[in-house]
Amino acid sequence: MMNATTRLLKPVLHCLLLAGALAASQASAQTIRAVTETTPYTYQKGERVVGTATEVVEKTLQAAGQTDYQVRLYPWARAYDMALKEPNVLIFLIARTPVRESQFKWAGEIMKIQYHLYRLKERTEIAVKTLADARNYTIGVMRDDVRQQYLQTKGFHRLAVSAQWSDNFSKLIKRQVDLVPLTEDDASSLCAEARFDCAGLERVLTLDEASTGLYMAYSNATPDSTVQKTRAAFDRLKADGTVRRTMDKKP
Repeated sequence: MMNATTRLLKPVLHCLLLAGALAASQASAQTIRAVTETTPYTYQKGERVVGTATEVVEKTLQAAGQTDYQVRLYPWARAYDMALKEPNVLIFLIARTPVRESQFKWAGEIMKIQYHLYRLKERTEIAVKTLADARNYTIGVMRDDVRQQYLQTKGFHRLAVSAQWSDNFSKLIKRQVDLVPLTEDDASSLCAEARFDCAGLERVLTLDEASTGLYMAYSNATPDSTVQKTRAAFDRLKADGTVRRTMDKKP
């Protein structure tokens, strides 16, 4: 027979169970905020963020059963800060480096890239054959980008930091910086955006050590269950060729 204490505790336990179930439900229903910057693979078209890398991320989240998500473009430093500090943030395309390894929960490599230092072709006084040579010149970089971090670790101090790559490219054209580190696709896209003939650019050095894979990665405050589902979905899409076919599409 139920005693008085049990009768008093039963409603309390019931409330606690309901609260726990509600909290679990809310946690599983959290919106994923997928954040990135403007690149040839991620860009705004009307009211939507599109591009081949965006498509890979959306297909992955859908395959993971995560239908509640938003994709937003930000300056890289802001997207990076959100992914460092806030829960349920998925940042892409982010380079995976030893420094960043423990700062994020990595979910999949979307593509590989190679960075090159570019100058204006007419600026023949800029002579760069080695990384040491490049220290003699001012280089335009983006705040919190892997290229800034890489050059700093190599002892570079003449870095002009901007919030957007379009700002760096504008500085290059105006001769406010001497060099900028870009991928070939970045260079083509920025030339088109600035209405600048890409024949006026010259690649002077490949940054082999900085060239790496670009990933999607969750903030550390994101539940492991979300990361695991996303990682498993991405692995399936990569194995069946979906990731490669999507990234090979022409804009």
